[in-house]
Amino acid sequence: MQKWKKAFVCTAVGAGAMLALSGRRNLGLASIAGGLALLASEYPDHFETVWESAPAYVNRASQIFDALNRISEKFEESQRRSAGRMQLHERLG
Repeated sequence: MQKWKKAFVCTAVGAGAMLALSGRRNLGLASIAGGLALLASEYPDHFETVWESAPAYVNRASQIFDALNRISEKFEESQRRSAGRMQLHERLG
């Protein structure tokens, strides 16, 4: 695979992951799909095996995204509670 194709695949998948994790899930998944499509065009035999196992991969990826979303929500909730305590402390202080 040519270097520019490797760079494109890595950039598309990396940017897609960051977009998906930052809340822009549809755009992120589209970017990941574009990078993987180019990769699949270069290595069709390998992707046939992956395609056959796709349901298991999709299920696992969904579980990972759900776990990351729950962790993110817990951090946000913790941050809100901490900010509320700080405001209360400032009012009382």
